[in-house]
Amino acid sequence: MSEIKTGGLRHVYSLGTPFEKVALDGIGLSIPQGQLAAIIGHTGSGKSTFIQHLNALLSPTEGQVLLGGEDINRDKYARRDVKQRVGLVFQYPEYQLFEETVYKDIAFGPTNMKLDAEEIDRRVRKAARFVGVEEELLERSPLELSGGQKRRIAIAGVIAMEPEVLILDEPTAGLDPAGCEQILSNILDYREKSGATVILVSHSMDDVARIAERIIVFDQGRLAMDGSPAEIFSRPEELVAMGLNVPKATELAMALRRRGLRLPESIFSHEQLLRALLALKEGRAC
Repeated sequence: MSEIKTGGLRHVYSLGTPFEKVALDGIGLSIPQGQLAAIIGHTGSGKSTFIQHLNALLSPTEGQVLLGGEDINRDKYARRDVKQRVGLVFQYPEYQLFEETVYKDIAFGPTNMKLDAEEIDRRVRKAARFVGVEEELLERSPLELSGGQKRRIAIAGVIAMEPEVLILDEPTAGLDPAGCEQILSNILDYREKSGATVILVSHSMDDVARIAERIIVFDQGRLAMDGSPAEIFSRPEELVAMGLNVPKATELAMALRRRGLRLPESIFSHEQLLRALLALKEGRAC
């Protein structure tokens, strides 16, 4: 496993035409092995374009993407190999399920890796366990299952390739609270047990605040902020100005500060807000 790094990354859609659009403009950052980083940004900020560069689905107009110090676009073989090392789960991946059974859908990636039948079986069953898909579901059609189950199956299909980097684009979008909780728990469990780097793209600031070690903020194709959740959510007015939401606890703390309560600027969880309010009640400094 290795650090993933971009340098001077620029991407222009429809280059040289009247419809030319700069989607990424000089993005340089590194994500070390094992980190759980979240990428946030308003629609059209460049975050989806960015993650598609990390496994060579898109090629840069300028700049580089390095995995373990190697340029992933150096030749066609590198671009092919990185798709096995960097797994990308698109938004609403359940719409991409197509095989006759859950087992075959999860096995699709490992099969394309030319693994033997025994190794494919090991990976399918291990990935299914990671995401909470019961053994008895493996021979059923994925189209018969619930939305949350389909989402977990689609994620399992990428996990079965055992990528060094797992990227998930809006993995909880459209799910009910129980489904969201299960997906986030699956992601944390996979990262803890595999040591993989996890990159989460999300519009849910509460999800991001809860699980991310680092938050990377995109705005109009550029890197706007980069820091810990405490650092990023201590600048709520700037996030709102970029068209972003903030965690519910941050929003409530902002409202209470406007009413004169002296609360810390870096509140982003309900636990932090409760502690701060209790400290005020007891007359202690926050």
